[in-house]
Amino acid sequence: MILKAADDAGRIDKYISENVPELTRSKVKGLIEDGNVLVNGMIKDASYKVRSGDMIELILPDQPEEIDLVPQDIPIDIIYQDSDIAVINKQQGLVVHPAAGNPDHTLVNAIMFHIKDLSGINGELRPGIVHRIDKDTSGLLVIAKNDAAHLSLQAQIQEKTAKRHYIALVHGNIKEDGGTVDAPIGRHPTDRKKMAIVRNGREAVTLFHVLKRFSGKYTLIRCTLMTGRTHQIRVHMKSLGHSIVGDMTYGRQNEPFHLKGQLLHAYKLELDHPRTGKRMVFIAPLPSYFVDVLKKLNS
Repeated sequence: MILKAADDAGRIDKYISENVPELTRSKVKGLIEDGNVLVNGMIKDASYKVRSGDMIELILPDQPEEIDLVPQDIPIDIIYQDSDIAVINKQQGLVVHPAAGNPDHTLVNAIMFHIKDLSGINGELRPGIVHRIDKDTSGLLVIAKNDAAHLSLQAQIQEKTAKRHYIALVHGNIKEDGGTVDAPIGRHPTDRKKMAIVRNGREAVTLFHVLKRFSGKYTLIRCTLMTGRTHQIRVHMKSLGHSIVGDMTYGRQNEPFHLKGQLLHAYKLELDHPRTGKRMVFIAPLPSYFVDVLKKLNS
């Protein structure tokens, strides 16, 4: 969908919601955050002021025709739970919330079965979801059980006081012991299912530290997210020439380990409890298939 601005206007999120009645302002903000709004071919943030003559392109993701969001008895690993939050060690292969192609059998369906109270800030399709990890990435994420907890956790992520740490196995030998990738990420200019480093993308910063090298062919690293863009670690490591092992989207097609997804695991989560303010640290060990690959490389 393309809109052409006839006059100067205010914020782009307000302009779009006023000119496309079927899109609420919150939905427009979601589109902008996901890089699905382009102004004259460039990604802008929600505060951009529309100017006369701007060509605004909306890329509307396919949506399931109808989603009957119901609790489903899907086994999940709840490693902590109280009246405000739950921390889950998500298994590889599980989509976080319903979307096109995945109307059910998601983490949301599972938590609706196992957890009775969930915040409603993200709407009926994403109850309790504060942040996401990819389908084929495993590891920790926190669920909000009420709106106050949700707002607190959301603020901690935005203010970078909540810390998210990952372990990844990448191709090749990273010579440096560590470093920072500071490169903006947005939708791939030609393949809209992918993300890429683009000049006008959203700020994305990843810290990495080498844990172990394997014969110059593979490197085990720890990554810390300073921002939380879609596919951030996967795109950043690819940009360094060290794609994540098992990543069929950004990596190599012929992997020797017969994996079902990338060897990327959210192993550590740090946050302040929304009610008590107490600092909490959660750890999730590497899944067995990840450990098996490391054993083979060590042998």
